[in-house]
Amino acid sequence: MSDILKQLADVLEDRKQADPDSSYVARLYDKGLDAILKKIGEEATETVMAAKDGEKDKVVYEVADLWFHTLVLLSQQGLHPDDVLAELQRRFGLSGIEEKASRSKS
Repeated sequence: MSDILKQLADVLEDRKQADPDSSYVARLYDKGLDAILKKIGEEATETVMAAKDGEKDKVVYEVADLWFHTLVLLSQQGLHPDDVLAELQRRFGLSGIEEKASRSKS
């Protein structure tokens, strides 16, 4: 599963050097953090609406858009999908209640 994430991360990193007129992702980077965050918000809303409508194919499509734009954010912030996967691994086996409590203590 992480192979596609690595491939996307590599492409997104390359797009930092691309001309904003030739690349959607380069254009997002050029517009800055607020534009990237706006896209994430839009895609999250579209994901919620698709789920509420019970359209499984559309849910998959919208989650793919949401994940993609989240990957753009990670790259823009100098992070990699492996950072998120490592955090998920760290949490694996903890109950959500325990994990949330551990964050509030620090």
